[in-house]
Amino acid sequence: MVDAKLPANRLAQMVEGAAAVAGQTDLTAVLWTTVETAMELTGARYGALGVIGEHGTLIQFLHVGIDPDRAAAIGDPPRGRGLLGTITRVTQTVRLDKISDHADSIGFPNHHPAMDSFLGVPIKIGEAVFGNLYLTEKPGGFTIDDEALVEALAVIAGSAISTARLQRRLRRVAVVEDRERIARDLHDAIIQDLFAVGLSLQALGQSIKDDSVHSGLDEAVGRLDDSIAALRRYIFDLRPPVWTRRNLRLELADMVGQLAGPYGADVDVHVSSEAAELPGPIVDDALQMIREALSNALRHSGAKSISVSIEEGADCVLISVTDDGDGFDPASVHKGLGLDNLRSRADKARGTTTINTSPGQGTTVLISLPL
Repeated sequence: MVDAKLPANRLAQMVEGAAAVAGQTDLTAVLWTTVETAMELTGARYGALGVIGEHGTLIQFLHVGIDPDRAAAIGDPPRGRGLLGTITRVTQTVRLDKISDHADSIGFPNHHPAMDSFLGVPIKIGEAVFGNLYLTEKPGGFTIDDEALVEALAVIAGSAISTARLQRRLRRVAVVEDRERIARDLHDAIIQDLFAVGLSLQALGQSIKDDSVHSGLDEAVGRLDDSIAALRRYIFDLRPPVWTRRNLRLELADMVGQLAGPYGADVDVHVSSEAAELPGPIVDDALQMIREALSNALRHSGAKSISVSIEEGADCVLISVTDDGDGFDPASVHKGLGLDNLRSRADKARGTTTINTSPGQGTTVLISLPL
């Protein structure tokens, strides 16, 4: 709870920040605003928010304070090991004057800026942890008041995230219902009217003996038939996307069974509850790319165990295909491994593909597809 004895300016800052977070309706905007507000409340130089998947790993990592060039030099975002994973595991706030003093600290990758003071706060939706707020590098260290303010902000953020998720689902339903209404109106009104006009023209043509007029009427009727056919195709395209009648878990399990059967590898499949209901085009892209990545792992890695995971992040679908096989050197890989196909498919879907591997260490293919 926020202490009412806090200075008036800090309480006012908290109210303003809470209003900024609660006022967002887009999920991605909620997350970014939460990080930026937490940094303003505490004076932290760096801030981040990690979204946690159902297996407890970070499936998305939004950060503020590290410039793009340095972030690119650091490489892949954290996956939730070490101290970051501790907060997920204990689901409690962690406040430190020096990160390296904590027993779970595992250090930083190359090119990462130095960080000492730390404040990590879980963001919960009900009893479930959605993600964690990470703040570092406050001059003089974080205080108990900072901790109270950020914990209060995390409660507000949890509510805003839950609302934004619900609104996203409602928008999906609204799109489907709107498409159904338009398709119904086109069929029941416009197509029927055009059909009636065509019948009238045909009846009129039978009563006219002038060949030139008769020919013109036949041409007009032909054009009406073409228009009706075009409208019917349009109505078909307007029908709700296939995802409303498909079970992604079953389709993925069926595909995995067909691919993995001849190889004898143990393939574990995980689809989060949110990712089970996605628009048809995204489902198709996801299945095609998983097929490519899984085929590569089965044919080339010698893996005994492979895991496939699909989660829904703030503004994207996150897919991972991980194997315990031989791994390889990405710099020397030949085109036959199908990596170019993966990247090409990701580009067409406006997504990204990241491949983490090295000889003897297995391979993880990470795919992000925008929602």
